[in-house]
Parts: sequence; structure tokens; C-alpha cells
Amino acid sequence: MDMVRTPTKLAQQLTHIELERLSHIGPEEFVLAFMKERGLAVTGSKTGGGGFRKTRCKEAYEDWFSRLSYLVATEICKHSKKKQRLRVLDFWVQTARECYNIGNFNSLMAINAGLSLAPVARLRKTWSKVHCVKCFTVLQNLMSMSDNYKSYRSTLAAAIKHSRQQNVAAQVPGAHPPQDASNDYIVVPFFYLLVKDLHFLNVGCADKLPNGHINFEKFWQLAKQVTEFIAWKQAVCPFPKNTDVIMYLQTSPLLTDNALALASFECEAADNAPEKEHYKSLKEKKN
Repeated sequence: MDMVRTPTKLAQQLTHIELERLSHIGPEEFVLAFMKERGLAVTGSKTGGGGFRKTRCKEAYEDWFSRLSYLVATEICKHSKKKQRLRVLDFWVQTARECYNIGNFNSLMAINAGLSLAPVARLRKTWSKVHCVKCFTVLQNLMSMSDNYKSYRSTLAAAIKHSRQQNVAAQVPGAHPPQDASNDYIVVPFFYLLVKDLHFLNVGCADKLPNGHINFEKFWQLAKQVTEFIAWKQAVCPFPKNTDVIMYLQTSPLLTDNALALASFECEAADNAPEKEHYKSLKEKKN
């Protein structure tokens, strides 16, 4: 990642990727997913040329999350020299912080996931020297799964409110955004949780009430969340675009699980019996 000079610049390019990929996901993909969940036949919706569009864009976006997580781990574990490894790890933690500042929660969560993968998490000697480890701890707590992502949901709600205030100020003559506001009206939600919430709302709430009436509250909540998603994905990324960085992020080779584990042990030797056994097994597989 030597082509990126600052964590801020990297977070900006990640936001370009997030918004570009989000822009391809239409509300019909959620509808088709709902149909699949209910066991209904899905033949796809016709597009130009007689083809069919199902949920490929949604699935591709979910794959991007996994790719970014493994890219983070790969970039750290591929450096055998502690000084370089420390610099890269620290850089990614700061990038996660900048993603938070922008409102790019999907990249933030993916980076956190990559930093939490076992091959990275076990590098205790490296972590002990990281300058912004406290920042990482705070970000982990904000994105924690505890209480059904309670901290993240509160943070997202605040970001949405902040974004709406800025947009109102931009549209209404004489109105001004808050003093601490930036000019960037971006909210990129943690996509996995958005899909999970829609899934449970769809399958967990009945279409009809006990009295036989339509459950309008359910369908209103579904429409509300999908409408919010559509608004978020239509945001225009205000940052300069670096195509070389974006290409690298989306196409650079990734280490497999076994290769990551092996690289991690070569960075810092196994220091307990289970790790030594795991390392021995990995070496045997490699040979």
C-alpha cells in the first residue's frame, strides 16, 4: 500500500469502492431475496438482451467485505520484518478510524474483521508496539456484536441524523450545518447487518395480524429501511479518485487461510503447544 500516503486517502478510496458497488444494488434484489426466503419460485427479472438479474450485485458486494478483510490480514502478515509489519498494522487501524469519520461503516467493519482474524490477532509482540491500539479498542467496542450491535446502531443513528442536518442546510437558503460538520453527506451502512435486519423483519413478522388485517407496520418498516438504503447509495463521493489504488484494492492477490496462518507463524513463532502443533501441521501440508 505504498502508493497511498495517508490513512485518510485510503479511507476515501475505500469509500469510492463502497458507493460504486452499492449503486448497482437495486431494491428488486431485496424483493427477490424475500421471495427466496419464503420458498417462492424466483426466475429473475428481465433485463436488456433477454438476460436475468437476480441478486448477483448484492452477493458481489457481500464478497467485497470478505475480500477487504483478507486484504488487511494479507498486507500485515506478508511482512516478515517487524518494523514494516508494525507500520502496516498501524496504518490500517488509522484507516479504520478515518472510515468512521467519513461514515463508511462497511469498510470500517471489514477492516476490524481483518485485524481480528487469528493470524493477525495472535501477533502480540507487534500489537504491543502499535501506536493507536487504544483507538482500535474504541472502534472494536463501537462495532461490537454485543446487545445486537447496540453501539453501532446508536452510532449509525447519529450519523444519519448528522447527514440529514447537513443536507437540509445545503438545500434551505440561510440554513447552516452544525459547526463540527464536514461537507461530506455519506452513510455507508454495515451491509451484513442491514440484510440481517431485513431478513428477520421479513420472516419474523407475520404479513397479517391475528384479526386478519394486513400488517402495515411490517411493510412500512421494510419500505422505510429499503428507502433509506436507496438514499445512501445515491450519495456522490466527494473525494478525488485514484484508479490505481482502487484497482489494487480490488484485484491484488490474497493469502488463503492456511497461507495466512503460516505467514503469521513465520512473523512471530508459535509460543504454546496448540500453536506449535498447528504450525507443524501447516508445514507438513505445504511440503
